[in-house]
Parts: sequence; C-alpha cells; structure tokens
Amino acid sequence: MIEDPRIHNIVRNLSSIRNVYAVVSSKGGVGKSTVSTLLALHASRRFETGLLDIDFTNPSTHILLNLNPGELKYEEEKGILPYDLKGLKYFSIVAYTMDKPLPLRGEAARSVLRELLAIVKWGRLKLLFIDTPPGMSDEHLDLVYLLRDIVKPMVVSTPSILSVKSAARLVSVLKEAGFKWIGFIENMGNGSLRGNEVLRDVEYLGYIPYTPRVESCLGSRMVEACIDPGLLDSILSRLIEA
Repeated sequence: MIEDPRIHNIVRNLSSIRNVYAVVSSKGGVGKSTVSTLLALHASRRFETGLLDIDFTNPSTHILLNLNPGELKYEEEKGILPYDLKGLKYFSIVAYTMDKPLPLRGEAARSVLRELLAIVKWGRLKLLFIDTPPGMSDEHLDLVYLLRDIVKPMVVSTPSILSVKSAARLVSVLKEAGFKWIGFIENMGNGSLRGNEVLRDVEYLGYIPYTPRVESCLGSRMVEACIDPGLLDSILSRLIEA
C-alpha cells in the first residue's frame, strides 16, 4: 500500500507543538465544543495556543468565539496560516463553507481532515486543542490510529449516568487503540465523578460547573470570564504536566 504523502507533513506540523489534545465525546450535547473553546481561550492568555475545529457537519466554535465566517481570512505562506484572534490561533472550515454543513463521509471526510492537518501551519505552540464531532466518526478514527503518538485524547462527559457509561465505552476504544494517557473532564458537574469506578482508567482533569450565565456569555469574546478562572487554571496545569 502506498503511504499518503500528506502524513509526513501532518507529523511535521504537529510535532512542533508541545501538547496536542483531541477533545472528544461519545455523545452530542455534553458541551465538548464549549469546553474546547473555554480552555483554548483561557490558555491563550498565558501560552501560545491554537484551536482547530474539525466538525465539518456542525461546527460551532466560531459561534462561541463570536466570529462571522466572513471574518476568517487565512493568509498563505507555504500553507495556510490560522486566524489570529487576540493571540489565539484558530482554524475552522466555516471560512470556506460559509456556515453551511459539509456532510462528508468515509474516504471524503478522511481526505479533507488529512488535507487540513497537512497544510495548516501552526508554528511552535504550547497547546493545540482539536474540537471533534461527537461519537466515533471517520475523523476520530483517523486521528486515533494515525496520530496516537502525537495526539492526546481528552474525553468530555456530563455527570449523567448515560453520558458516563457512553464515555466509558469511548475510553475502551481509545485504550485498545494504544493510548497510554486519556484525560477526562466533567462538564456541567460538581466534581462528583472524581474517583468514579467506571472511569478508573483515565486521568480526571477537573470539572466545569453548570453556570446559567454561561449561556448569556456564548458568542462573547470574553466567554471564558463567565467561568471561575481557578477551575480552568487547575485543568490547564494538569494538561501541561500530562
């Protein structure tokens, strides 16, 4: 089998980044994109940080960041340079789709993902958060099997027993794929999942509480100010040490 020549570029692009985290969830509606955006924004105040949205069908990080797709102008320099949002490096395909869904499947989804990972030039970042679609899509599987030596998975779940059970299944898939480190964030909770037997094989990174005012902050470029910064700092410190 002939190896995809883009893989070399992907590995080269991502190897210069100290920590690459794929933010994943087994179910929709657990706040994965919100968690990705909050952590990326907060981290960018202190570190060189990037946020990549690879949910081609239903991207939402640009909405959380209050970015109109028309605003996203990417410069080209031996590849595509991510948009600079006050220090946060950001890339989403919505700049090309103009917020219309891109219902890719199978080989098409895999090819688009590889193309983006190969041509977007992040430079030397300390942290890159990759917001993924829910479930185990073709995009996930490509990340899992192609980049397991570079990417670290971070599972997001609510305290709901259905969400936790589903997250545990996702953790099993990731462990079978060879990941030695898997992070876990409890969203819209109070820390009750810390030490949960179902999640004994993951590193509990912390929790983000349910905060009614977060909804009113969505779409604000200071959205992370709606969450206790100490909680976000605690999660980030564990990520950097991972």
